[in-house]
Amino acid sequence: MQRQNITLSLPRELIKRAKIAAIRRDTSLSNLMRQALEAVVEKEESYESAMKRHLQILEEGLDLKLKGQISWTREELHER
Repeated sequence: MQRQNITLSLPRELIKRAKIAAIRRDTSLSNLMRQALEAVVEKEESYESAMKRHLQILEEGLDLKLKGQISWTREELHER
């Protein structure tokens, strides 16, 4: 994968804490940032995909195997 450098402006305290987290994970700050960004993007893409699938289901409806025939009445369903 081709890489590209970027410039970020982050609070110093956050950078300090992120460096410590990277050291604890035995990785670089750059790799830690890449992992965090990948997680955000993956979650977003997963959500979008799930939303599209569910909207398609809503549009198509569910196959309840009734073949257009409802064999009961509301009264029968709510019999007491």
